[in-house]
Amino acid sequence: MYLRLLRLSVLVLLTFVAAAQEKTSANLPSEETVNSFLQQTFGYDSTVTWKITAIKPSIAAGLAEVDVVLSNSQGQSGTTLYVTTDGKHALTGEILPFGAKPYQPAKEALLKGVNGPSRGPDKAPVTIVEFSDLQCPHCKDAQPIIDKLLTEEPNARFVFQNFPLPSHNWAAKAANYADCIGRSSKDAFWKFVQGTFDAQSSITEANADEKFTAIADTAGVKGADMATCAAKADTKTRVEQSVALGQSVGVTGTPTVFVNGRRIGNVVGLPPEVLKGLVEFAAKQ
Repeated sequence: MYLRLLRLSVLVLLTFVAAAQEKTSANLPSEETVNSFLQQTFGYDSTVTWKITAIKPSIAAGLAEVDVVLSNSQGQSGTTLYVTTDGKHALTGEILPFGAKPYQPAKEALLKGVNGPSRGPDKAPVTIVEFSDLQCPHCKDAQPIIDKLLTEEPNARFVFQNFPLPSHNWAAKAANYADCIGRSSKDAFWKFVQGTFDAQSSITEANADEKFTAIADTAGVKGADMATCAAKADTKTRVEQSVALGQSVGVTGTPTVFVNGRRIGNVVGLPPEVLKGLVEFAAKQ
């Protein structure tokens, strides 16, 4: 009798879970609908193209989250649409965490999940996490800003996380090399990142392995070994875990920086004194 009741309870639970999943999926707009919306919105400009990178339930109940990368002659940018349940309206912008300690959940998730190379004291009062794409021009622009900040804030800990965008044709391969080098030598890792940014305009999908191998050699590690490591399945898995971590805390584009869990989406456009103030304020909390 007990076993029959237990089986019945499990069956009922699975039915509720399946119904909830079906309801959630039903509330998500289709890729066809999203493409049609984007065509109606941006179709007047033939230079604009787009790529839908995710359609998923939002962290805000009742909304669907649609992540899109827009491209034109000026470059690329990520944007997020929050679509209402009835599918008739979309909000743009940023959904802010709220509460007495709004940034604590992201901070805890990042501290638990980061797997990238770090600089600074392990027990620093402030942890700065950057999600970066080595093919991203804005990430290249952000690098000297981050370097200057870390020079001025030596007691802060900085962690680099790979977040290659699917719209970039060699970013994932660069992330694989970076992951391997970071596990081999932290000093070589930072040199590899800078070397890749410096050579960004000359790297193509066709010559990427040759370029990365040479940059790795210059950085102080054996490029051929890094190439072998970069091709391994477990390296790809580590990069995918880094991307999944970023997505779990709301990263949709690069560079995205977190200061003790507080997300900063446009570090390049932020005045240096404001960025420094955010770090120092977080250290006092």
